[in-house]
Amino acid sequence: MQERKRKILRAVTDDYIQTAEPVGSRTIARKYNLGVSPATIRNEMADLEEGGYLRQPHTSAGRIPSDKGYRYYVDSLMDVPEVSPEEKEQIRREVYQPQRELGDVVQRAIRLLAMLTNYTSLAVMPGVHQGAVRHIQILPMDETHVLVLLVTEPGFVQHCIVEVSNPLTPSKTEHLSAVLNDHLKGRALGDLDRLLLSQLGEDLNDVRLFEQAVELLHRALREQTDETVYLDGAVRILNQPEFRDVERAKLLMEALEERSRILSMLSEVADDQEVAITIGEENVYAEMRDCSVVTATYGIGGQTIGLVGVLGPTRMEYARAVSVVEFVADNLSEMLTKMSRRWSRSR
Repeated sequence: MQERKRKILRAVTDDYIQTAEPVGSRTIARKYNLGVSPATIRNEMADLEEGGYLRQPHTSAGRIPSDKGYRYYVDSLMDVPEVSPEEKEQIRREVYQPQRELGDVVQRAIRLLAMLTNYTSLAVMPGVHQGAVRHIQILPMDETHVLVLLVTEPGFVQHCIVEVSNPLTPSKTEHLSAVLNDHLKGRALGDLDRLLLSQLGEDLNDVRLFEQAVELLHRALREQTDETVYLDGAVRILNQPEFRDVERAKLLMEALEERSRILSMLSEVADDQEVAITIGEENVYAEMRDCSVVTATYGIGGQTIGLVGVLGPTRMEYARAVSVVEFVADNLSEMLTKMSRRWSRSR
């Protein structure tokens, strides 16, 4: 693309992001000091429209970026600012909470992400089967239910109530917890195999108790295997002018309530690159095609385990979203990696 067209496309996009109003050639000439007349700008804007980068929402209005225009803008034109020192400190305070459950840390981080960007924020956490076991405890609730508490590396705490076919006394659950910890500590629950189960059976020395242990583990895995989706600030997107239309807003809210759909959408956009941006029609679900999603992965020692991001209108302040999302993800990765190293040294 010629440099003058690039400057005009950038000016139109920046102006529309800030004002939510279609942009005319006179506005560009007056505000952006491009050194050319409104007539020249108008001709260039017509060429950009013909090329699919701009569109004209009304016959008498100015132009706005198309999805293709936004894609060119984020790939080639925008400058990503650094997060301010004050915001960096805010984010670090929320993320570096070593005494908290990781799920709580992630939820606090995306709550702040929603506040800082004024968009809907989201996160995906891995299922419990993906981490090595730190501790497992089984506590009797009543005659037919026990609480299974799982702590997996580097700090995921998950629990579920499991129904058992035969009552487990407190002494049996205590013995069962001790044996399970002996065999499972440092191993991933997803790695349960026949050899491990055989060793477990020998140590328990009780066929009925062994059967209950296997039943508990498999039920707990079924309960907690799936990745978890967190969402914060869903109503923030309704503050955007694009969603003043009640029917459009309703469809989007219904889509956001379906966590499985969000997880599916995020699995499509997830990328091992630092930041992934999905714009409008690039979204897999029709209800999301008035929106853009900015995500970044986080992980442990370079191994991706989840992601955080924001969802907003296609008229999103992309540069701001990218800088904040990336900083949050980087800090989550740094915190998790440090926790993992400390735990590895303590084993």
